Amino acid sequence: MPCISSVCCHICTALTSCLPSAVMALENSVRNACDYSHNLTYFYNLVDKKISAEWTPRDFAVIGVGLTVCVIVVLANLMVVVAILLNRRFHFPIYYLLANLAAADLFAGIAYANLMLNTGPWTSRLTKKQWFIRGALIDISLTASVANLLAVAVERHQTIITMQLHSTMTKRRVVLLIVCIWAMGIIMGLVPSMLWNCECDLEDCSTIAPVYSRRFLIFWASLNLLTFFVMVAMYLRIFLFVRQRSKYASQHTTETWHHQAVVNLMKTISIVLGAFVICWTPGLVTLLLDGILGKDSNAHAYEKYCLVVAECNSLVNPIVYSLRDEDMRKTFKWILCCMCRRRGDVHREPAPVQSDSPHEENMGCIQKVEDQDLYVTRHTSEKQPDSWTMAMV
Repeated sequence: MPCISSVCCHICTALTSCLPSAVMALENSVRNACDYSHNLTYFYNLVDKKISAEWTPRDFAVIGVGLTVCVIVVLANLMVVVAILLNRRFHFPIYYLLANLAAADLFAGIAYANLMLNTGPWTSRLTKKQWFIRGALIDISLTASVANLLAVAVERHQTIITMQLHSTMTKRRVVLLIVCIWAMGIIMGLVPSMLWNCECDLEDCSTIAPVYSRRFLIFWASLNLLTFFVMVAMYLRIFLFVRQRSKYASQHTTETWHHQAVVNLMKTISIVLGAFVICWTPGLVTLLLDGILGKDSNAHAYEKYCLVVAECNSLVNPIVYSLRDEDMRKTFKWILCCMCRRRGDVHREPAPVQSDSPHEENMGCIQKVEDQDLYVTRHTSEKQPDSWTMAMV
């Protein structure tokens, strides 16, 4: 027993003498790991990602293509938002979600333009705060866009399975859903700058976004892949349900529209999922490779091209979800005609005889949109269902 007690005393003495030095070493390591004084260039050099000192042909090509895509994205999605706001035919939950999708894609175009104007040799001028803001804008817009795609898929699934023309969601619920979508986007945009970065773990720095944590990139890419699989499940069930209903209808009617509707619906679903896969797969795979392999992935060599392709999804969305709608196309034509008419009135010389009512000329477009609403309502009630409207889109 005395031997055991003496051994215990020696162990306690040794631990007591070593504890202060261990604590000091731990404090020093934490202090060194969380050194926030490093500038942006330090992190780029850490992951062997060079900041161009001069503009290269590659930089000019990426910026030229990127800014062109941004302009088209902003204009196309702005047209969708304006059309849905002006035409009362589109004042239903699904179109509110499409308008929010267009708003997210419009914001993505602006965020990506900001990225293009702060890349290449201009990157060295950015502070870490400005760099985090640049990345947060991209994260917010892309997360909101993907979340909107999922919301549209869920809404379509609920509406079609219950055999309704439009969703029974109230405007309050739609607004709450839209708020949640943007809240999720903002959270995902702020997490890297406030919580999940590599300033306290330099070995975890990403080669694509040098101050981001590689584990965060894996999480974000996996979350988007999960969203895609949920969308696939939703649209697959929609297709199977509509095909089953079509077979039942074919046994009780001689009309052939149901077969064509199923074919068109399959085309629409293929376009929706195909666009998502083509636009997002390169970027998500690049993020996963960077998160798993780090420097060995050499992901920074082609990251900008993947981001351009991902941004193209914001251009494809208004085409897939809106421009394929006949009523939406007619609204676009009306908006463009109205703009051209007003521009022509501005350059036209004033007539010698003034109108009795100063508001008569301005009421032309308002009256025309009312007439169009009436026409669209009648036209919609008379025409046979097509691919997306037959599926109550």
